[in-house]
Amino acid sequence: MHGLDGALVAPDWAALTLSEVNELLDGYDCVGSATQLLSTSPRPFSAASRVATGSGELFVKRHARSVRTQATLEEEHRFLIHLAKRTSLVRAPYAARDGHTAIMIGNWTYEVHPCADGLDRYEDALSWTPYFSVEHAQAAGSALAELHKAAKNFNGPSRKQAPLLSGFSLIASLDPVATFRQFLAARPPLEAWLGGKKSAPAFERMFLPWHRRLQPCREALAPLWTHNDWHGSNLIWSDDDATAQATAVIDFGLADKTCAVHDLATAIERSAIEWLRLDARENIPVHLDQVVALLQGYQERLRLTSIQRHALAAMLPIVHCEFALSEADYFLTVLEDEERAEIAWEGYFLGHLRWFDSPEGRAVLHFLESWAADEPAPRKEIP
Repeated sequence: MHGLDGALVAPDWAALTLSEVNELLDGYDCVGSATQLLSTSPRPFSAASRVATGSGELFVKRHARSVRTQATLEEEHRFLIHLAKRTSLVRAPYAARDGHTAIMIGNWTYEVHPCADGLDRYEDALSWTPYFSVEHAQAAGSALAELHKAAKNFNGPSRKQAPLLSGFSLIASLDPVATFRQFLAARPPLEAWLGGKKSAPAFERMFLPWHRRLQPCREALAPLWTHNDWHGSNLIWSDDDATAQATAVIDFGLADKTCAVHDLATAIERSAIEWLRLDARENIPVHLDQVVALLQGYQERLRLTSIQRHALAAMLPIVHCEFALSEADYFLTVLEDEERAEIAWEGYFLGHLRWFDSPEGRAVLHFLESWAADEPAPRKEIP
């Protein structure tokens, strides 16, 4: 699987087996029996495979019940079903004979999806690595706008508490310190672990200044269910050319009720800044040409308001924070891996905040602020 430093490491979760998949598919009327597992996903938080059946290919994903229950998985499935009725970019999950789209067997929760049409160009690509071309970045921005249009009338509530979610509570809060304390109190192992790290003073010192910059824009950001993990590896592509278009969107595991700017900020955070090189003691590459292309693709389909444009620069430094805390909690409580929890807190939550307070990070924010103000933006890529 993909490790935290970009290397391939032994998986936390065993791969799917053919007999296991067939036990699952016995509960479905709409698909045939599995004949072959065609792939094994390198994604770290679950086990998944493309599967050949007598009626065609499909995609099966397995979660530990401690990560996703039937109820928490079907929260995102309701969003998928809504989107599938409104855009060809999304296909709804299959429902089993009992009507559920998430199936629990033993300690596991499963989901079964039709395979999207197109090429998985970024199958082996990690988050925090750039698109293969500026044209891909522009196509990704266009697809994100289409998804936001399709999501507009989905009125589902925010997701219930579960590991590995990219929520909006800290950013949206009028009192983020109190919300941070509530977040930890609901996760006692994380609260106890961070208690010895002076996490509250660090949160106040490093999160609050960025949060205050966002406040003048906050009330104008309309709630919207969003993808929250937008990257080339979660898109399917029309062909293997540099000018390929996005034909489908996959992996809604972090989807939740946030806002359009949150999704755009996440899309920039996931692909434009090469965070995997943050510990190399050198300036990390930033792909501003791809940021411009992504925003151009988005605005060709869905024009941002002036407030949304200014909110983007304010939100970018903190858009990762809630997921970083959720990831630390996952490593502590589900995997009981304190070393990786430390990476999530120190390297991800705090490390990214520190970088945005560096000259290089502030230059990126200045670039976005200039873009938001329709001023001439610097064209040179930041070294």
